[in-house]
Amino acid sequence: MSGQTTAVSDPYFPANGDSRYRVHRYEIALDYRPGPNRLAGTGRLSAIAGRAPLTEFHLNLADFKTGRVLVNGRAPHYTHRGGRLRIRPAKPLPAGAAFTVDVAWSGNPKPVSSPWGGLGWEELTDGALVASQPVGAPSWYPCNDRPADKASYQISVNTPSAYTVVAGGRLLTRTTKASTTTWVYEQPAPTSSYLVGLSIGMYQTVLLGDPGLGGVTQSAHVPAHLLSRFARDFARQPAMMQLFEELFGPYPFGEYAVVVADEELDVPVEAQGLSLFGANHVDGARGSERLIAHELAHQWFGNSVTIADWRHIWLNEGFAKYAEWLWSERSGGRTAHVQAAAAHRSLTSRPQDLRLVDPGRKLMFDDRLYQRGGLAVHAIRRALGEEAFFRMLRDWTTVHRHGVVSTAAFTSHAARYTADPLDDLYSAWLYEVPLPPLPV
Repeated sequence: MSGQTTAVSDPYFPANGDSRYRVHRYEIALDYRPGPNRLAGTGRLSAIAGRAPLTEFHLNLADFKTGRVLVNGRAPHYTHRGGRLRIRPAKPLPAGAAFTVDVAWSGNPKPVSSPWGGLGWEELTDGALVASQPVGAPSWYPCNDRPADKASYQISVNTPSAYTVVAGGRLLTRTTKASTTTWVYEQPAPTSSYLVGLSIGMYQTVLLGDPGLGGVTQSAHVPAHLLSRFARDFARQPAMMQLFEELFGPYPFGEYAVVVADEELDVPVEAQGLSLFGANHVDGARGSERLIAHELAHQWFGNSVTIADWRHIWLNEGFAKYAEWLWSERSGGRTAHVQAAAAHRSLTSRPQDLRLVDPGRKLMFDDRLYQRGGLAVHAIRRALGEEAFFRMLRDWTTVHRHGVVSTAAFTSHAARYTADPLDDLYSAWLYEVPLPPLPV
C-alpha cells in the first residue's frame, strides 16, 4: 500500500484503480443466464484504508444498474458514472481502518472499450469467458482495478446446469437445484483484478498428467469435438510444468487449469491458475505449443510476481517469451540462443522507437516488446552464466512470491549474482531505444 492520498495509481490508466486503500478479499456471487446474457451480482470487498483518513474512494465498475451499496453496513453517498463507482462513507474511515463494501449490480455484461478493442466479459455463441488484461475486470465486477492491489477471491456462479463453470482456484462446492447449478471457487493466493479468470461453456473435463505422482493438479476443460486434437497438442504440458518448476522454482498456486473456448481467440490469455485458449490454438499438430509454454510461465512471471504498474510489463512478457525459448531448448527444439538470434534479426528491420521500461500505453502489447524483453533476459543470462542465472531466477520468484515488483527491484536483484557491473547492459537493453547488438 503506497499510502498516497491521490486516487491516480497507474500512469497508463489514470481512471483505473485507487491507491488510497487496498482490498484484501473479494467475495462475489453471480447469477448468469447465457441466453439473454443477463448477469446479476453481489459482492463484498474487505479493505483497509491507507495512511490518510478516507473521506471518499472509488471502485471501477462498468455500466450496470447498481442496487444496494453499503460501507460497514451503512448506506453511503455514491455516484456511478463513466465506469467509476464513487463512494463517500457516512463517516470518514480512519487511516489504517479495516472496512467492508457491499455492492449489488445487474445488467447485460459486455466488454469495456480499450485501445485494443473490447476487454473483459465476452459473450460467446454458447457461454461466456473473461479476458481482462489490462483493464477489463470492471466489465463484470466492482474492483480496485490496478495490478498492485492483490487480494484473495471467492467466486460463486449460478447458471443453467448444462454449463461448466471454470474459475481460477479450487472448486469448493458444486450444488444443483432444479435446473441450475452453483459453482463456488476459492483462490487464496493474492490475485490482481485483471487476473481473475472465468469461463462458462459446454466442456468436457479431463486431467493432464498423473496427479497421483504428487505433482501439480492440472485439469483441462475442452469442447468434446476438440478432445482428440487437444490430447496431442497439450500432451507435453506436464513435462513443461516439471521443467519450469526446476528452472523457476515451485509452481506458485494450488492447481492449474486450461480452458479451450469453442470459438477463435486472437491470442491465449493468462489468468491466476488458469489459461484460456481458443479453438484455433488446437490443431492436433502442436502448432501452438510455444503459446502453451508462454501462458504457463506467466503463472510465475506476472501472476505470482506481479508488476507494480503497467510501465513494467516487460517483466511479465519478456520472461514468458524467454520461457518459450527455454522450453524449445530443453525439449529438443531450437536453442534459446538460436531463437534470440532470430528475434534480433527481426527487430533490426523494424522501427527503433520502443523502450522496454515505460514503453507507453500505445506500445505495451507491441510484439517488439515481447521479443526485446526475451532478448534482454538472454543478455542477462549471458552476463551471469548458467548456474548464477537460474539461481537468480529461482530466488526472484521465491523472494517475491505473491508480491509486487518493479524494474528497479529486478535490476538490483540480478546484479547481486555477478561481480561485474551490469549498468551498461541495463542501460542498453532496458532504458535506451536503439537495439543493442545480439548478446554473445
